[in-house]
Amino acid sequence: MDEPFGALDAMTRERLQDELVDLWARTGLTVLFVTHAIEEAIFLADRIVMMSPGPGRIEAVHTVDLPRRRDVSSPAFNDLRRMLSAQLHSHHAPKAA
Repeated sequence: MDEPFGALDAMTRERLQDELVDLWARTGLTVLFVTHAIEEAIFLADRIVMMSPGPGRIEAVHTVDLPRRRDVSSPAFNDLRRMLSAQLHSHHAPKAA
């Protein structure tokens, strides 16, 4: 799934994220989900694969070890969000001349 919820309003996106989690729980199917939204990745994933900018290479793999029904306001969720954000944004820092 390549950014399937990207163009949706926030409420519809949340509803479909919940539906996807429920579908996964019922079927156990593997889903490869591409997103640039860190919070969405943490909410949906068991593993997050971060890629480097062009050329795209696997930079890091993080296991999301948070209990399901993930609480986006929990300290553990937000600690992981901050860590992933810092790692992601470190690639966009200005390069030294």
